[in-house]
Amino acid sequence: MGQLLSIIAHILMYCSLLFQQRMAALHRLRQCHPTGTAISHLHTSSRAPAKQHYKMLVLGGGSGGIAMSARMKRMLGAENVAVVEPSEMHYYQPIWTLVGAGAKSVASSGRPTASIMPSGVKWVKSRVQEISPDTNTVRTEDGTEISYEYLIVALGLQLHYEKIKGLPEALEHPKIGSNYSVETVEKTWKALQNFKEGNAVFTFPNTPVKCPGAPQKIMYLSDDFLRKTGKRANANVIYNTSLPVLFGIKKYADSLWQIVKSRDLQVNLRHNLIEVRADKQEAVFENLDNPGETKVIEFEMLHVAPPMGPCSVLKDSPLADQAGWLDVDKDCLQHKRYPNVFGIGDCTNLPTAKTAAAVGSAILESTLRYDGYSSCPLVTSYNTVVLAEFDYNGQPLETFPINQAKERRVMYHMKADLMPYLYWHGFLRGLWGGPEPYRKLLHLGMK
Repeated sequence: MGQLLSIIAHILMYCSLLFQQRMAALHRLRQCHPTGTAISHLHTSSRAPAKQHYKMLVLGGGSGGIAMSARMKRMLGAENVAVVEPSEMHYYQPIWTLVGAGAKSVASSGRPTASIMPSGVKWVKSRVQEISPDTNTVRTEDGTEISYEYLIVALGLQLHYEKIKGLPEALEHPKIGSNYSVETVEKTWKALQNFKEGNAVFTFPNTPVKCPGAPQKIMYLSDDFLRKTGKRANANVIYNTSLPVLFGIKKYADSLWQIVKSRDLQVNLRHNLIEVRADKQEAVFENLDNPGETKVIEFEMLHVAPPMGPCSVLKDSPLADQAGWLDVDKDCLQHKRYPNVFGIGDCTNLPTAKTAAAVGSAILESTLRYDGYSSCPLVTSYNTVVLAEFDYNGQPLETFPINQAKERRVMYHMKADLMPYLYWHGFLRGLWGGPEPYRKLLHLGMK
């Protein structure tokens, strides 16, 4: 019964990952802005009206953009909301870890964008080319100019495989894969299946990344697969990370180090992948603590988490900070200079992990602030997960009154079996509340 209650409570929490942040934005659209600027005094265009105009314009049709547009439809009416998104397919990316390990199919991760776009909301099937917040306009690649009263930026981030020498062409090699792209995630599984003996190498780049636990999740799954298939004795499983720690939150890092040691996994901190020589099956790493010092590792299998960064259209816009990320207030998700602009998801400069949970967990009540809540279900085998939950300060912010640093089978089934269904049928529709009420309930009102 205890496990059943945990499943139910966790479903309620994870089904609502986007709701809290969306509602925080909704609240602030109705209330005064932190900058003290009234709605009637927002930036207005001095140019002729654009051909298309919407009260609410959403840039990006990923998880945050779709769920936010669903909420805005109910608030403003479908005819007043538009979403700019070029992709014909929408993917539930958290499941790609399991796709790369053969536990799920890539087909199960995607659906046509048309099927998840809120009915009646205008879908602009083009890519954003220019954002002009001083005139409240956006221009798309097909030349369409759209003006807005409010803007929600949900553009995600950009993968940069090209920043590692030799990697783009190396991804054609059968022994190399990456779970971060729909084009390469199945290659991970094929490389794992075809593994014979030698080094299985997994990398973490020297940049911010979405789902920072993912690069090591596939390491644990690969280790489990090699054990199940009798190949582990002839394999060296190596995780080279640019970070100075295995995981950023000590409580979970301590648990992961125990797993690493018990399974004889080799972890090298501050090692950054700079080159892939596919023809020689060699990966070149730089020692970040001693710049210029490199090490060459031969591999039988290589999984690469690529460098990542803000998308170019955002980086080149007035909305970006010095690093190119959307410059928002970390407490209320409102842009620091343009009060009619809000941010959501991986494109923002929020000082928290770039995960789906971070997208969705801003606090609803006007008297409270978003505390940076984020969650990372660390898959450690084909039937266990360590559920990491934490805040801006790097402190555990757990939903259940149990030790979530412990590997648990029930958390694996929640991630693998229940969440994909609920993502498509509830999460994207913006119908659910966030983890805070359930956390208080399970902790008898205490945080």
